[in-house]
Amino acid sequence: MPHIALPNLPGIRGPMAFRPETSKPLNELVEVLLRHPNSLTPGERELIATYVSSQNNCHYCQSIHGAIAAAHLGGDEELVQCVKDDFHAADVSPKMKALLNIAGKVQQDGKNVTPEDVAAARAEGATDLEIHDTVLIAAAFCMYNRYVDGLATVQPQDPSLYRERGKMVARDGYVAANLTNVASAPAPELVAR
Repeated sequence: MPHIALPNLPGIRGPMAFRPETSKPLNELVEVLLRHPNSLTPGERELIATYVSSQNNCHYCQSIHGAIAAAHLGGDEELVQCVKDDFHAADVSPKMKALLNIAGKVQQDGKNVTPEDVAAARAEGATDLEIHDTVLIAAAFCMYNRYVDGLATVQPQDPSLYRERGKMVARDGYVAANLTNVASAPAPELVAR
């Protein structure tokens, strides 16, 4: 049960509907990081968000971003699970493995990223923009994960709910998907303390 009275929407959607003026910049940031044109595909960037969220043990974020990643990757839920379990064994490029290594270090403590980690990513073909965005995705998802879990948001366990929402967000984007939910939420039913 949420710590405060939030609209009865799962995960981050509840706090975003509770305080829409903060949801706008949060959605815009994730839209730029995960969907705007980039040399990393949306699926690869979603894998970074999923991996960090799994390391933070945030059920909602790892489930929804895993579902979005799978939607971008032809429905490959097995790959998403493998990245969460052991990205070294996952069928992703050496560059992605180097970037996931950096993301994991940022998740623990940004100061854990070493010049050697960056050099290893560069050696696998990572650009400065890809390294930058990996660090920012990891840092942002630590914030999003703590936002979701710090308010004890509703976090459904049914994978089919995430799968359907994941397809919608992969198709329509974050801003459109979340604005629709906030705007269409009737005087939201609040989850009491």
